Amino acid sequence: MDKPRIFVAEARFYDDIADDLYASVEKEFEGKGYELKRYQVPGVFELAPAFSYAIRSMEIGAMGSRYVGFISLGCVIRGETTHYDVVVDETSRALMDLSVNHNLAHGFGMITAENREQALVRADREQKDVGGKAARACLQMIELKKELHLLPR
Repeated sequence: MDKPRIFVAEARFYDDIADDLYASVEKEFEGKGYELKRYQVPGVFELAPAFSYAIRSMEIGAMGSRYVGFISLGCVIRGETTHYDVVVDETSRALMDLSVNHNLAHGFGMITAENREQALVRADREQKDVGGKAARACLQMIELKKELHLLPR
């Protein structure tokens, strides 16, 4: 029998931070019986479209088995303009809308930071561990869906 699959959309704008986030996700899922499917996008603004593509793929049966969980990973560091606010707000809202409207077990792992140093602390598994928190949230939401009979036990 195939392992249940987790869709992981990873924004690669800051490669080192993205690597730390994903490493934490992998660590959390070790030995839990899930298959992580990692998809990379250029930046956080592309996370919601990636989720939308995965949802559509499941609707038309293009990928065979379905994803039981979703994780979004990325980082936005504030700059000198309002671009940060637009990207953070729109990405967060779009991911929440997709999660609610499509009943996704979603772990949100988007770092929002004032500077690179803050972002590195948040990505580090030994410190804030945003990737690990996103993985644990996804797992908890999968369990909730099982309790509510939205997923098989």
